[in-house]
Amino acid sequence: MKEHDNEHVPVLIVGGSLVGLSASVFLGRLGVEHLLIERHAATSAHPRGRGNNMRTMELYRTAGLEPDIRRAAAILSRNDGILQADVLAGGTWRWIYPRITGRPPEAEKSSTFRCACSQNDLEPVLLEHARELGGDVRFGTELVSFTQDDRAVHVVLRSRDSGETYTVHTDYLLAADGPRSPARERLGIGHTGRGDLFHNISVTFRSKGLRDAAGDQPFVVCYLTNPDGEGVLLPVDNEEQWVFHMPWTPESGETIEDFTDSRCVAHIRAGAGVPDLDVEITGRAPWHAADRVADSYRTGRVFLMGDAVHEMPPTGAFGSNTGIQDAHNLAWKVAGVLRGWAAPGLLDSYEVERRPVARATSERATLQAALEQHPGYNPAKAAKTGTDLVTTALCYRYHSTAVHGGDPDAPVVPDAFELRGDPGTRAPHMWLTRDGAEVSTIDLYERSFVLLCGQAGAQWRAVARTVAEKLDVPLDAYLVGTSADADLQVRGGADWAETHGTAEEGAVLVRPDGFVAWRTRTMPPNAEQELADVLLEVLGRGSGR
Repeated sequence: MKEHDNEHVPVLIVGGSLVGLSASVFLGRLGVEHLLIERHAATSAHPRGRGNNMRTMELYRTAGLEPDIRRAAAILSRNDGILQADVLAGGTWRWIYPRITGRPPEAEKSSTFRCACSQNDLEPVLLEHARELGGDVRFGTELVSFTQDDRAVHVVLRSRDSGETYTVHTDYLLAADGPRSPARERLGIGHTGRGDLFHNISVTFRSKGLRDAAGDQPFVVCYLTNPDGEGVLLPVDNEEQWVFHMPWTPESGETIEDFTDSRCVAHIRAGAGVPDLDVEITGRAPWHAADRVADSYRTGRVFLMGDAVHEMPPTGAFGSNTGIQDAHNLAWKVAGVLRGWAAPGLLDSYEVERRPVARATSERATLQAALEQHPGYNPAKAAKTGTDLVTTALCYRYHSTAVHGGDPDAPVVPDAFELRGDPGTRAPHMWLTRDGAEVSTIDLYERSFVLLCGQAGAQWRAVARTVAEKLDVPLDAYLVGTSADADLQVRGGADWAETHGTAEEGAVLVRPDGFVAWRTRTMPPNAEQELADVLLEVLGRGSGR
């Protein structure tokens, strides 16, 4: 019998890039046994997308990855901003955004801040943590086919080294297999949106002289507008390794083979403004900027995440971040269903919550491409302004049965920054002290539901313990305040209740993914029944009445 044939695993992840590896980490943190397969032999060697926004870094911080990610990103830690120039050396420069990383003016809104860490540096960190958390990660393994029934998904896999095929049975298949997703195609799921917006050839190269041409400007991204050298320049090590995204027009018959070393060298020299610049081409790869969102995120026991369900331009750094947040939304729900404290119906909320966010985010990223005048993108209508990028990244709202009491008329993304504890929104960040250590409220949300309460804390904590035991649901309750018996001590006169849109006698129920599930301003006489009913509804288990 083949070594792995007919094995069973609760969750199988297809795709070992940023989204798939993040899903592995999130499931591992929740103690869910899983297998991840990746068709390539190792993590990415190409320094692709590097923008990790505040929400993604919150998730990585809570999962314990942030220190390792910051270390992996140290080489670019001084780099900041998006620069535009006709040519790099001696040209006309202007900052489109002088700051896009580091601690922003909105720092008080989050437990952490953005981080520029290239994919080739981030993936090994994710892989190490995924395996430490028990993830079975198999590189050089590809999906051949799958079928499903009411009980499982039956997946045929192939080892790319040996050619051997074997079957794995899984409760749930999570596919993060890229924009040309074989899993999505097998499910026959289409997509909508503007389609392809522009195309690039990503060229990696070495040049020691380019550092001098760039001068003392440690940018993250530089848009070059000289027609002979148009494109996007990104530093990799701030010394001699670089990436240049060259515009590509496949619709005119142009192929990747047309981007010869001599053509790429001439183009890079023209963009740099240095005719004899030393340039050694080390690689090239095509990529496409598009605006597409899948018509469905799920068929039966098969779920799609990341680029498999949404493509968006790199502007605003939303693409991989949106996918990582897909994985985070889905992980706790799958864990709850597998453990039995959530009903399978909870999984319906994944698409209901994440698809509108992808649609709104893709529209914002596309608008950002126009605002930044991204090389290669020439929209018919010039963009004037758009919702703040931090608002788009942090303030999106869920409307689903996994939220009780949300405003059905509220937009998915508000016009201005707004996080006040409304059901369906990411719970507000506050710095607190627990057992003498500094902690953010965001750090509390991962493995259980959390009930925050104030003056009525003793009663609420007792109610929460009773409900958690009766329903067999992971639920922690914390009294927040300044009293000696407070579990979480507020700092600097902060008002936790006002921040969360409630009152001292009230409570706020937060889901394991950090989104507010329910809020009350009072301690109702039937608090135990009300909290139980809310949890049963949110978890798809019906009503306790």
